[in-house]
Amino acid sequence: MTAELVRGQNQALPWTRLEIGVEADRALALGAVLVGEAGRALGGAQGVALPGAPPPPGLAAPGPPAPTHRLAVDLGALPAAATRLDLFLALPDGPGAPARFGALAAPRVLLLGPGGEKAAGFAVTGLAGETAVVAVELYRRNGAWKIRAVGQGYQGGVPALLTDRGIDPETARRLAAGAQAHPAAPLPAAPRPDPEPVPAGPTTPAGGRVDYTHPGRRSAAPAGRHPYATPTPAAPAPPVAPAAPVAGDASGWSMEERLHNQVWGMFEDLARTVASYRGAVEFAEDRRERELDAVLDDPRSRTGRGVADARAAASERYETLVARAQEALDRDLAQLAAESRVVEPALPPALAGWESPVWHAYRPPEQPPLSVRLGDLGLPEAPELRIPMLVRLPLERGLWIDAGRLSDGEGESRPAGLRALAAGSAALHATRLLAVHPPGGLTVHLLDPAGSGAAAFAGLRNAGLLAPAPPAGAAGVAEVLERLTRRVDLVQMAVRGGAREALPPGLDTAEQLLVVHDFPRGFDDRAVTRLRYLADEGPAVGVHLLLVADRDDAAGYGPLLDPLWRGLLRITPLPDRHLADPWVHHLWTFTPPCVPTGSAVLETVVGATARARRPGR
Repeated sequence: MTAELVRGQNQALPWTRLEIGVEADRALALGAVLVGEAGRALGGAQGVALPGAPPPPGLAAPGPPAPTHRLAVDLGALPAAATRLDLFLALPDGPGAPARFGALAAPRVLLLGPGGEKAAGFAVTGLAGETAVVAVELYRRNGAWKIRAVGQGYQGGVPALLTDRGIDPETARRLAAGAQAHPAAPLPAAPRPDPEPVPAGPTTPAGGRVDYTHPGRRSAAPAGRHPYATPTPAAPAPPVAPAAPVAGDASGWSMEERLHNQVWGMFEDLARTVASYRGAVEFAEDRRERELDAVLDDPRSRTGRGVADARAAASERYETLVARAQEALDRDLAQLAAESRVVEPALPPALAGWESPVWHAYRPPEQPPLSVRLGDLGLPEAPELRIPMLVRLPLERGLWIDAGRLSDGEGESRPAGLRALAAGSAALHATRLLAVHPPGGLTVHLLDPAGSGAAAFAGLRNAGLLAPAPPAGAAGVAEVLERLTRRVDLVQMAVRGGAREALPPGLDTAEQLLVVHDFPRGFDDRAVTRLRYLADEGPAVGVHLLLVADRDDAAGYGPLLDPLWRGLLRITPLPDRHLADPWVHHLWTFTPPCVPTGSAVLETVVGATARARRPGR
């Protein structure tokens, strides 16, 4: 039975040789792009398969625009550097051609096995003014290939699609002209080699017939068979078992970058596999309701045995669809869990959890990492599977640790001791940021006007890892904000004027982290304005913000602080379901980091960091 994919859903490919089919009610052009690292076309224009041009290795040449297509793909013959194959549809040029996909019935893309059997289908719906669309992509994951339903449209047509994959605009326009040529118009001819000389006579001296076939273009057809006869279909390739997960099995220049990209790939796979499961269950429920409504709308089947039989049949079809979706979800979750068990122990300190053994052999790094771990993310369908939440360094957005109500709490309730937990979480994040920067690479300032966070930050203060404490109360707040605001202004002027060497000699060139505890206590209107300025302008010049606050406590400032809250990344000191991704709009459960009970890893890391920062080391 053909599985019907929804946008974003992926499915493992059990073959290395397959076909992609297209069915539409109007002539469409079909093309493909081999994609390598960083999402760029592999080899530029040489990685694009278009009608009338030599295709890249592993692909057949697409036919001219037509209502139906069959494109053969040999995944085993694709270049080793290819990580993805994007297959796109485009509207042809010429008289009578539609102007946009929204004017057509949704085209359908089919995944066909080696024997021609239909394995999956995807209706490319939801298009409006687009003239080209990436229908599906075949991508490599952990050594195995998968297909993903994409449906990403481009109003700029094939040129915009190819430019988005790293091809220069002029080449993209030239390639698009060949891809979208109308069937009634002649296709651009592919370059042909110079003709070879042909013998003058029709026979050889021995009286035999002359072979006019060029020696470099001899047919591969076996003897006794016409060279243009339909070839016998190849035997289906055996199913390919998923490869065993390997840590660092992603693109990147270093192991750290490969692990970072692999973790993000796991996050995307979990998001999409859960989205496909939810979409399949929603489709099954909607179909069951429509079938039952159709039975009740028909007076002839409203009573008697027919209603019971219809209900039973609808429920059986619903359960079959849900069971099939659950089976696919369980298969994907098992693969992701196996990958997580391999990847987690291989993560470096910046990406590892506090329970990882890598911290016991901790040494201060020589350069800052690519990213840092803030916690873990999970979904209700996979409660045991947690994906590390990684953010790039330097931080592009400030962090806000919410000391107020939680989304998973009981309405208006606030867990006891939440403020103390928020202060401890802030100290833990500051400790990790200090530990993953080279000695002297990060300076941490603490603003705690009321002193309520003194216990949480005592370890960092006693180790000398915090900047000198400012005066208590509002005077200390104003002093620190004035100093950091001046630093932002000086660095901005130096960068814009190209005069970095003109910075004052005593200026601290390290990254700056301002931790504000129990905000807005101790802040007046002027201090709030400066804090907003640091949140907006600081990250670009190395000044970052970590805020510990309850938003309800700041209600007295009215809408003045709304831009500040919107610009910060909200995290919580307890597990909370509040982070939404922009792709499939899941609400992810964020689990903050914590040190295992009875572990001395925090003291070990703080001590090693402090020793490395001492003068003379």
